Amino acid sequence: MDAPRATIRLDKWLYFARFFKTRSLAARTVTAGHVRVNSARAGKAAFLVGVGDTLTFPQGNRIRVARILELGSRRGPAPEAQALYEDLSPSVAPTPRTPGHDRVGGRPTKKDRRQMPQRGGYDLE
Repeated sequence: MDAPRATIRLDKWLYFARFFKTRSLAARTVTAGHVRVNSARAGKAAFLVGVGDTLTFPQGNRIRVARILELGSRRGPAPEAQALYEDLSPSVAPTPRTPGHDRVGGRPTKKDRRQMPQRGGYDLE
């Protein structure tokens, strides 16, 4: 008979692999239905995952795809966490920056204020 497959809770693994800052945030993402395990939606944080499973979930403004290589036993340093998975996410090309258009709205800089035409107030001529 085959030995049972070693598994761990999905929210714990996501926390150990440092995809989420807290375990409760990982659990909230899973229960909201945003995580897929082997193309099937995982509805509970207690969903069991094991080595070889592929996870798909949103992180920030991108979609992450990771294959589980190890289960892990703690939330360790980043190199230890990166050894738990293989990143299969499509690479995202950096957005080109346009010179002079770094700021979009918000408070003007000192340089911007010097270049503004005088509105009302004193004329220094």
